[in-house]
Amino acid sequence: MSKNKGFSDTSAERYSLALYELANEANVLIKVEENSNGLLRLISSNKDFKNLIKDPTLSQNVLKSVIDKISENFNLETLFKNFLNLLILKRRFFYIVKILKSFNEICSEKRGELRAEIKSAKKLSQEEINKITDELSNNFKSKIKLKYNHDTTLIGGLIVQVGSTMIDTSIKNKLQQIENKMIEA
Repeated sequence: MSKNKGFSDTSAERYSLALYELANEANVLIKVEENSNGLLRLISSNKDFKNLIKDPTLSQNVLKSVIDKISENFNLETLFKNFLNLLILKRRFFYIVKILKSFNEICSEKRGELRAEIKSAKKLSQEEINKITDELSNNFKSKIKLKYNHDTTLIGGLIVQVGSTMIDTSIKNKLQQIENKMIEA
């Protein structure tokens, strides 16, 4: 194990890679990825479910019955439901968010997508976001999966990060650079 990663990170990566390989082999990758995104949305929007996941005193039977109900209501892929039950059995369900986020990153990576993040001072329209995404795709010669944040602390401008490349055209950054030069002088 790497010194920078705890057991949960390493474990999450292994489980997510196993889920990817199983889903890919069974030709249900798209459905499992949809299920994964749906479950992540459910966890982030439902406080009770989030607390249920974090509760170490909850029995495996209770967790399994919750997964059965979710499976019925959301028509989960059998492989995905079995995977969730395995996590419950192995007492790894506590890491479900990390595992599913890692799984989504693996899926994105295998499709050749690059992750990008944009922060802007001005609230951008969907048309502007699409235009920026297209421009980044052309410049990086790869499909871009964009995460957009409106950041009012920037005063003006944009911060664009694609992988390890960052372009900071924000006024906040320019003021910081001027301040640093004044301190050095």
